Amino acid sequence: MRKTNKKPVHALFSGAVGIAATLVMVAVTFSSTGAKADASSRSDALAFLTKTVGWYHQLDSERQIATDPTEVVIVADNSQIAAEAVRLAFDYARAATGNTQSSQAQAKEGEGSSGPQQSQALIQLSTKLNSEVSQLQSTLDSLKKKQETASARQLTSVRSAIAETQSELDLVLARRDAVQSMAEFVTQMGPSGLGVSGTRAEIESLARTLPPDVTAPSGSGKANESAAAKTTSAAPAVKATPSGFWGLITDLFSISRKNRTLDQLIQSTDALTESSKELRGGPLNKLKELAQEADSLAKPATTTDAAALAQQKQNIDAMTSQFKQVSALVLPLNKLGIVLGLYRANLTNWQSALGSELKSDLETLFLHLAVLGLVITAVIGGFEVLRRTIIRYVQEPRRRYQFLLLHRIALWTVIGLVVAFSFSSQIGSVATFAGLLTAGIAVALQNVLVSIVGYFFLIGKFGIRVGDRVQISGVTGEVVEVGLVRLQVMEFGGAASNIPTGRVVAFSNSIVFQTNGLFRQIPGTSFVWHQITLTLAPESDYSVVEKRVLGAVEKVFAQYRDKMDRQRRQMERTLSFSLSNELKPLSKLQLTATGIEAVIKFPVDYQDSADVDDRVIRELLSAINEEPKLKVVAPTAPTLTVSAIETPATSS
Repeated sequence: MRKTNKKPVHALFSGAVGIAATLVMVAVTFSSTGAKADASSRSDALAFLTKTVGWYHQLDSERQIATDPTEVVIVADNSQIAAEAVRLAFDYARAATGNTQSSQAQAKEGEGSSGPQQSQALIQLSTKLNSEVSQLQSTLDSLKKKQETASARQLTSVRSAIAETQSELDLVLARRDAVQSMAEFVTQMGPSGLGVSGTRAEIESLARTLPPDVTAPSGSGKANESAAAKTTSAAPAVKATPSGFWGLITDLFSISRKNRTLDQLIQSTDALTESSKELRGGPLNKLKELAQEADSLAKPATTTDAAALAQQKQNIDAMTSQFKQVSALVLPLNKLGIVLGLYRANLTNWQSALGSELKSDLETLFLHLAVLGLVITAVIGGFEVLRRTIIRYVQEPRRRYQFLLLHRIALWTVIGLVVAFSFSSQIGSVATFAGLLTAGIAVALQNVLVSIVGYFFLIGKFGIRVGDRVQISGVTGEVVEVGLVRLQVMEFGGAASNIPTGRVVAFSNSIVFQTNGLFRQIPGTSFVWHQITLTLAPESDYSVVEKRVLGAVEKVFAQYRDKMDRQRRQMERTLSFSLSNELKPLSKLQLTATGIEAVIKFPVDYQDSADVDDRVIRELLSAINEEPKLKVVAPTAPTLTVSAIETPATSS
């Protein structure tokens, strides 16, 4: 009898040793020598699972930065890998809480705890009620079939039986639902509040926050089908290679942002890998201890006692159970380490591709900068030749200034267009950019633009130049500078004066569009009209009065008549038509309440106006005192005023 039992026990020893050796080989193959601490408790398992779920949600960051088909493929691959990692983490957490629950249940045995007994009783009652439900449902189905073939006499009794059976079934279903609800509550609460079963409930609650395929057991058909379905998602179109400065700079910023995101993902993946290694340390040490015990049990039995052999068999069975429990913890963590390694490799490959793309964009950007520099240098060189040509062949200062100003405007306009085309790869984008830029400039620099436009009106055919006398908003003076935005006028003390006040007045060029106007001298002329008014007694001979007064003025005018004639001819050439009136003194007599009023008007060059006025007054006084003397009604000297024609001859 002992010989017959010895062989099966030895065979059982050999089977246990084989299982132990196999598990140890698997554990050692997929483990790391850097394990640190034993952290396989349920709280550590829940914390690790929570960390893994948080790491899984970082996939959203990858999806946001994936713009290239290659990147989308990497994200799809990482999605499957991350889902598998989460499934393995759930496998580990469930195994850890399951093992802890089993050990605690064993420890509670014999303590008279009412929690597990109550839960077991509810489960047994629920099983019994399920059996009754099945029986009643079968009875009800058979009665319904019998009703179809029953005769008229049997139909009433069959229907009564169906109604009674249905009522019994409803009652049993209500009892079963109540018992199952109570059993679930007791299971979740555990023997001491929220205990091990509460931890398992937290794990399942965490699982409900994720898609079902992610939390399904690793290797299940549901998980594989979902992973296969996700790989068929459409990829975006191929990203066009940027060619303009704007596209290159935007691409560089995008690559930099992707690199920062990938660095964060790699760091979080490394942290999760280290956590898995720490959790793996304790179970691995336990497997090594079990392997050593298995080696000692693998020795041939030295006794034939049935009780001793039975005890050895019980030890081997216990060891096998421990191997299964510990390997259920180690294998998911080992697989998780491999999966995280694949995930990190994908991220590293993605970063390498981004590095190559960054290098290519930088080379293209530097090439564009070099080409832009050469083009701008060529443009500046060409405009420099044009500037020297203007200086050499345009001798008239005013015309040369105008050409040089247009030269500067054209130079910066061309440079601006070259830069705009460099920053954009398509004409449409250039037009959009130019339109937005023009609109912004038009709103922000409205007055400046109006002044620039007014400048071209000022330098036109009848425009002003340095040295011209002008009158603007009641200010009379000489132009000292005509700028692109404003002009500077040296103020004179009065209309008939050439004495500067010591002030320079600045006016915006937009004055040409205002209603008060800008008065300026016709190019090539510098005359103004002065007038003298005398009031003589009513009995005076008007012919003598006109002859003497006009003669005195013409005597002075004869000294600069040639200058007035030249200015008249210059005015005719400028205006392109002949003037009907000459520039000479004019007289007019009119009767007033006090006597005869003689008004004499005469042109005078404003540069010599003070000297001419002085001579005219002297000659008039001499003419008045000649015999017979003219009787002046007013007690003062003759009045000399500046006519309205004193202001320049044209107005804008």
